[in-house]
Amino acid sequence: MTSSPILEAIDLARHYRVNRGVLRRPATLRALDGVSFVLSPGRTLAVVGESGSGKSTLARQITLIETPTSGDILFSGRGVDSFDKSEWPELRRSIQMVFQDPYGSLNPRKTVGAILGEPLAINSTLGASARRDAVHEMMAKVGLRPELSGRYPHMFSGGQRQRIAIARALMSNPRIVVADEPVSALDVSVRAQVINLMLDLRDEFHLAYVFISHDLSVVRFIADEVIVLYLGRPVEKAAVETLFETPAHPYTRLLIASTPRADNTARRERVAPHGEIPSPLSPPSGCAFRIRCPFAARVCEDKRPELRPFANREVACHRVEDIAG
Repeated sequence: MTSSPILEAIDLARHYRVNRGVLRRPATLRALDGVSFVLSPGRTLAVVGESGSGKSTLARQITLIETPTSGDILFSGRGVDSFDKSEWPELRRSIQMVFQDPYGSLNPRKTVGAILGEPLAINSTLGASARRDAVHEMMAKVGLRPELSGRYPHMFSGGQRQRIAIARALMSNPRIVVADEPVSALDVSVRAQVINLMLDLRDEFHLAYVFISHDLSVVRFIADEVIVLYLGRPVEKAAVETLFETPAHPYTRLLIASTPRADNTARRERVAPHGEIPSPLSPPSGCAFRIRCPFAARVCEDKRPELRPFANREVACHRVEDIAG
């Protein structure tokens, strides 16, 4: 039985006006330009791409930190613009974020118990004893001993601090967790532990995850569906198995070919890019990836490709039938 969508993004865009100096006209930076997806409870949507692709901008739209320039966000089938002022606190509590740097996101002057108890102190009527019990219970769920609640963040390892950050996000009883590169700052030896913890918590609390990462080896393990972004636009959307087994867009193939593999016998065809990543302030005409793409043709220069169905996924590529067909 499929759950009803908890979050829908419809053609989201976020543009910034950039002042380039007295003698140059302001430019428009299209950090995000036409992203749509549907997210259901118990599922993980991964958003991947190189630095500057728009991943973190998308995270800020989903978590309501920024307002999109255009497009719509629906929460449980209802546009977020329709929520009145009294409903916004509960809406924001329903969508929590886990950041890349757990140490930077935790107040170093507060104990772990105080950090985890703060959302309850602000948003609930629980007394001090009940809050303490709730904090200890959550610490146990993320694999930390409750008796450590009196310690400060600097007294924990990086992996433990990320567990604390995950616990803090869950203290508000959210329905969606947006994780922005949550394991990239961790040692390889503890990444799998944190990812396994996140999967267990997703299943236990029936959460929906938006998992933002440049590390496709992690994405393959945690995601159900993947969106590949390039200069703010989606170039491929597919189920995780489809994307990794038969990548269709040249950029997706480049990302996967560049991902280290434990099994060196399973080598993929490498897609060698040309040139440098273009400036987002002046992207190429037509397909933004064409100046790096070994398969680019005249049509790629003249016309911007839109997402369209192809082999059980959506791809924005004029020549996908020739490349991957």
